[in-house]
Amino acid sequence: MLYVITGPPASGKSSWIQAHATARDIVIDLDLITRALSGPGAPQWNQDPTQLRVAHRARYAAMDAAFELCDKVDVYLIHTMPTARAMAKYKRLKARVVAVDPGRDIVMQRIAAMRSPEMERVATRWYNARRHLPAQAMPQASRSW
Repeated sequence: MLYVITGPPASGKSSWIQAHATARDIVIDLDLITRALSGPGAPQWNQDPTQLRVAHRARYAAMDAAFELCDKVDVYLIHTMPTARAMAKYKRLKARVVAVDPGRDIVMQRIAAMRSPEMERVATRWYNARRHLPAQAMPQASRSW
């Protein structure tokens, strides 16, 4: 089974996966991939363009390989802001899409504590995009399709 976990930064997507995945499952998380590909001392929320470029390529390769195994193992993919094209692909793959969203106020408090203006920008984009989607296109908070 493929699970696509979406939500703004600092919403608890990784925590949701920790509560549901097992050691045998495949977890594809761009933050973890970027961290694994970054040198010592890189920030946990690493937005270095060069490292992100490499991490994105590694993520796409992992997705391609993992999607072929969804009938054998559970695959958990964090995709903060999937495009309509990505959502169509996930639907074809019969994915369960789960939106993790504790609410804008909580997310912004968590981001403020991390002192990350980039995360704040991404969260604002996530909430703005969600506001403009038709109701049937939006996964509900902590609910799957």
